Amino acid sequence: MFCQNFKTMTDLIPKEYAVLLHDIKQRIRSAQYEALKVVNTEMISLYWDIGRMIIERQKEESWGKSIVQHLALDLQAEFPGIGGFSASNLWRIKLFHETYALNPKLAPIVREIGWSHNIIIMEKCGDDLEREFYIRMTKKFGWSKNVLIHQIENQTYEKTLLNKTNFEKTLPQEILNQAKLAVKDDYTFDFLELGEEHSERQLEHAVILKIEKFLREMGGVFAFLGSQFRLEVGGEEYFIDLLLYHRALKCLVAIELKIGKFIPEYVGKMQFYLAVLDDKVKMEDEKPSIGIILCKSKNKTIVEYALKESNKPIGVAAYRMVTTLPKELKDQLPAPEQIAKLMEDVE
Repeated sequence: MFCQNFKTMTDLIPKEYAVLLHDIKQRIRSAQYEALKVVNTEMISLYWDIGRMIIERQKEESWGKSIVQHLALDLQAEFPGIGGFSASNLWRIKLFHETYALNPKLAPIVREIGWSHNIIIMEKCGDDLEREFYIRMTKKFGWSKNVLIHQIENQTYEKTLLNKTNFEKTLPQEILNQAKLAVKDDYTFDFLELGEEHSERQLEHAVILKIEKFLREMGGVFAFLGSQFRLEVGGEEYFIDLLLYHRALKCLVAIELKIGKFIPEYVGKMQFYLAVLDDKVKMEDEKPSIGIILCKSKNKTIVEYALKESNKPIGVAAYRMVTTLPKELKDQLPAPEQIAKLMEDVE
């Protein structure tokens, strides 16, 4: 009887019910997320005030370090059900206020990411520009703690600022900064489990098998559309190694995988692919397609000349199979004012 009644009820449910259910679920999730954001903002504000009060009292009363230990014990006794009042965390709270109190640009935005993310950025980053980069990227792309640590240890900040593209002259101004932040100078594919010697087909196959990790290394906001993506032009077939979609920029991204050093001829081939994508695949409301040529190695000067006359937005990057980080990157970064301007559109 129950089964019959249930079947009768399901038969009466209109087709549009699934849409209603989906919309309500999305609204609930949105409300949960907003509630979590409010809780996080209040907690960061609380820690900010506690840090300020500790600093002020230590200055006024000339108190020593032992005061923080006593404060931790008293707060834990008074609020036994609330975490975050250990001596080690109180020291972090004090350092948190000291780090950002005199920076009017960063002080408001630290409240927009989690406390654990703030600790990672505060302790692992050396200056305010680097901290701003990771704060904004964490907020924009929703990086987890593990992803954030990976990005910092893999020098994403330096590698993003040193990228080689022709975006300045080939992309609309409104998406220029976001596009420049979407391409790194160097990628680490230590998850591919390939030997030093491998073919382009083996590289592509390994990427597809570990596509989730590949997309994370590429920046975390790409969707995978396919491998050997087929284009037909003039009765002939052409195939793009990988086709991605950048969700923030709303554009197609063609990836060409090369196992050797960069050579100028690769730019001409990529220009052809982008022209066809824009004409035959891109939707009306999407931005111009972007190309990324991934090579085993590249010469900076050759890349600059090869991209100089290109009228399509193309970036050239190197990839490596092991995590060996160039130590000289920091000395090659753009001027601070250029870095600050680049991050203006990262909200």
